[in-house]
This record gives sequence, C-alpha cells and structure tokens, in this order.
Amino acid sequence: MTTDSLPAHGTYARGNGSPGRRGPCNCGPCHTIRLRVKKRNKVNRQLGRASRVPAGPAQAHLKTLNQTMTWPQIGELTGCDHGNLREIANGRIPVILRSTRDKILAAQPQAITAPGKFVDATGTTRRVQALRAIGYSPAFIATAFSFSETHVRLLSRGNQPNVRYGVAVRVAAVFADLATTPAARSTSATMSRNYARNHGWAPPAAWDDIDDPAAVPDWTGECGTDRGYWVHRRQQLTMCPRCERAHQAWLAERADLAPQELNQERFRARAAAGGREADLATDARELMRYGVDTERAAERLGVTRNHLQQVLIRHPADEAVAA
Repeated sequence: MTTDSLPAHGTYARGNGSPGRRGPCNCGPCHTIRLRVKKRNKVNRQLGRASRVPAGPAQAHLKTLNQTMTWPQIGELTGCDHGNLREIANGRIPVILRSTRDKILAAQPQAITAPGKFVDATGTTRRVQALRAIGYSPAFIATAFSFSETHVRLLSRGNQPNVRYGVAVRVAAVFADLATTPAARSTSATMSRNYARNHGWAPPAAWDDIDDPAAVPDWTGECGTDRGYWVHRRQQLTMCPRCERAHQAWLAERADLAPQELNQERFRARAAAGGREADLATDARELMRYGVDTERAAERLGVTRNHLQQVLIRHPADEAVAA
C-alpha cells in the first residue's frame, strides 16, 4: 500500500490501524485520537448507548443539505468523506457511527445554492425552447449564454435532466432580457420558429411559471376551451392537447346537429375567437397610450400579463390600424 492511500495522521483510522493490513500509528496526534475515541466508546457502553445507530435521521438531513450544496461541500462541512455521505443519503449504509450521525445533524443547510449544485433542468430547457420559438437561432443563443452550440441543442431537446445551478441562473438572466423581444426577421429566425413549431415548443409568453415541472403552457390565454382551439387554428399555433380535448367535447355536445347547422356553429366559434384577440390588443394599446403598463393593462382587461404580451405580438399595431 502506498503512503498516499493511508488515512491522515490525527484520524482514528490511522491511529487505530487496520487488523491484517497495517498496524496502529503511535505519533502524537494519532495516539491522542485513539485514546479519545476508545474512552468515548467505553463511556457509551457504560451508559447503554450503542456506538452505531440507524442512519434514517442522518439520511433525511443529508438530502436537505444536498438541495443547495454539492457532496464535496457537505463533506467539508461535516468533516466526513463525501463519498460515504452520498452512500448514506442513498440508503446503501443503513447503520452508521453515532459520531458520524452527530456531525451530519449538526451541519446547517447553506442559504444560497452552490453554483456547482445540480438542479432540475425543466426551466432551463423550456427557456431555450421558448427563445427558439420566437426566432432565436441556436448559434445566437449559444453566444448569448457563452455556451457551445452543441450544448444549446442538447438543452433544447431536453437531453439533460439536470444542469448546474450556475448554468440555470445564467440562462434565466439572459432569457429575461430576450423573452419580450422576438428575433428580427431573417432566414435563420424563420427556420428556428418552424423547428420549434414542429416540436411543439411554447414561446415565453405561454408560460405562467416556466420552472414548475407540473405547469403547462397557455398558448392562447384560453387553452382548455373551444375558443382556445380556434385561436390555435387561426394563428397557426401548435395545437395543445387541452384545446384538442376541449374541441372534441364541444363536438360531442353538438353530435345531434345536422351537418349544415354544425358548420354554422363552427363558423361562429371561429369568428368569435379571432375577433376577441384583435379587440383585446386594441383595448390594451388604448390603455397604454395613457401610461398604463402591460401588467396593469392585463389586470384591467381580465387576462394574464403573459397572454396580453402574446396577443400584442400576434396583433401588431399596424394591423390594428388597418382594421
């Protein structure tokens, strides 16, 4: 065995040695720690306290620590080997030393997530997809994020279930700057939009909580209704499952109508969906002329800010004037 593989001086492992492998070390620090541990074990036996305890409480606390800290950071904080700590957290070590448990439970969670900590990539993936949906090319996004273009493509395809916290923060910051300004018209912007549409990727304004794994995009502001279905159709938006189901339910309710009557109902529903969005855009711009910001305008008009922003993009000012 090489010297590099030996435990450090001043540790019980070095001071006590390993039967059949190496003898105890008798240097000052090793001798002191060996006597201290043996005395503690003797006291525990006399008090009826087992030297080894179930790892359950420590396992739960390690998972809490790992929400904001990396394993090497937890190892440094507790003074324990981070590889062993990971094994305890994963339930592979069911019984641990009482002293190890006490060290783990004494460690306090870090308030700020470490940049190197892996976190769920849902929000990061959706942000990259949303930027592509409004025309930003992988090359442009890669430059903005200081990533490689290959990394951007992997993120947008959802091939990374987790990303480092520092990466997630950087993506969120750049996304906040770009999300409200669609890319200028160009061949690459058209290709990016078409690619996103073909893959069903939602634009920024479709998300109320882009980081919530359970959230679903609201493309129209009325997704889940038949009106939402017709907005999808009129605006050539990717059809979402909720609107498709709502339209099928709408058809089922009118299953007894004659074909001509059903077509008339369809025409009315389609016209109502288109007219409402154009009117909403016009009303919002009228409010903004008097200094009302987008958030307050959305509140007054009874829609979400994200939906109003998307409506304004779909119905530009020159279109409203022409109407």
